Amino acid sequence: MQKSKNPIDSLTVMTNIVLPNETNSLRNLFGGELLSRMDRAASISATRHCERRVVTASVNHVSFNHPIPEGGIVVLESKVSRAFSTSMEIYVDVWLDDPINQTKTHTNTGIYTFVAVDEFNRPIPIPHIEPETDLEIERYEAALRRKELSLILSGRMKPTDSVELKKLFLGE
Repeated sequence: MQKSKNPIDSLTVMTNIVLPNETNSLRNLFGGELLSRMDRAASISATRHCERRVVTASVNHVSFNHPIPEGGIVVLESKVSRAFSTSMEIYVDVWLDDPINQTKTHTNTGIYTFVAVDEFNRPIPIPHIEPETDLEIERYEAALRRKELSLILSGRMKPTDSVELKKLFLGE
C-alpha cells in the first residue's frame, strides 16, 4: 500500500473571472458553470492524491449561498478530505475575491466523491489521508458519517450496520 498523504498534498486552486457568456439573466454566474468548475478542481485534487486516473462517483452536496456577479473573480480551493479504500471525498470551497476592496466572500461549498481506476476502469486502492488542521480533522471525521448515510439511502447498508450514525443519533 502507498504511504499516507496529507490533504495539503492535493490542494488545487483555480482562479477565473466571470465572463458575460457564463452568466444567467441576472448577470450572475450560471450554477451549472460553477458546478463544472468545481468538478474539474475536485478531479485534479483526487488525481493528485492517488496519482491515478479518477472518475466522479457522486456530487454529494453543493450549496449556493451567495451569487457570483459578472466580472467577479472566482477562486476555487479543493482538497481531499478523506480517503477510503478506492474512493475519496473532496471538499471544494468557492470564494468571490475582490482585490480592489481586499475582501473574500465564501460563496459556495461542494462535496464530491471520486474513485481511482485502473486502465480497465476498475476501482483500485488509494493512499490513506492524515488530516492536520482543525478544519481538515472536522471534515475527515464527518466524511464517514456522510458515507454511511449515502450507503444507507442507496440500500447498500442497513441502518443497524452503521457505526458513526449510531454514535451520532443514539449515543452508542
